[in-house]
Order: sequence, then structure tokens, then C-alpha cells
Amino acid sequence: MDGVIQIYGRKKCPDTRKAERFFRERRVAYQLVDIDVKTPGARELELFASVLGADELLDTQGKRYRERGLAYMEFDALSEIGEDPALLRTPIVRSGREVSIGPDTASWEKLATQDSG
Repeated sequence: MDGVIQIYGRKKCPDTRKAERFFRERRVAYQLVDIDVKTPGARELELFASVLGADELLDTQGKRYRERGLAYMEFDALSEIGEDPALLRTPIVRSGREVSIGPDTASWEKLATQDSG
């Protein structure tokens, strides 16, 4: 999958839609991985965590994080996300081993130019 931009997110997530629009407007090919349909595997999560840090993957502002009371608990972020992908912060944009998270247009620009060149 090297060179192909993958967007891990949810169809209903405004930031995921923003990422799709960003790449579509620049005519950069991408693949949307809807995490409500296909959850990232353990190896993908480990890659994301190795680049970004496991705690960065958690959507600490999200409904699921609040519902589960995780702000008041000690836990392993990757284990929790593996059990409940709704805890994942989106979008995660990946090209090879390059990974960004959230609405980070500066990183997206870098990935878009890297992909085309």
C-alpha cells in the first residue's frame, strides 16, 4: 500500500470529510477506510502509535471516551482502541509510514506532494 493515501475515519465525521475534500480537490488518489465498517488491525494501530504516540490516537473529546469514564482511569490506549474503535481520533491519514491525525492540512499537503512526486 505504499504511496497510496489512506484516510481512516467515519463517513459522518466532519474532519474525515474535510480530508477527503482536501485530496479530491488536489486530484490526489486516496482510499477511505471507514472504521465503522473495517476497524484498523493491531499492526496498523501499532504503526500509528509508533509514529504519533498511543495517547494521541484517543479521541479524548469524544462521546465514547466520556461514556466510558476513561478520564478517571488508568488504561492501555491501544488495548482500549482495539476493543472499541469508536475511541479512535479521526481522521488518520497515512501514506506508507508517514501518518498524521486530525484536521492537519499542513501534513496533508506534505503527503499529497510526496505522493505525486
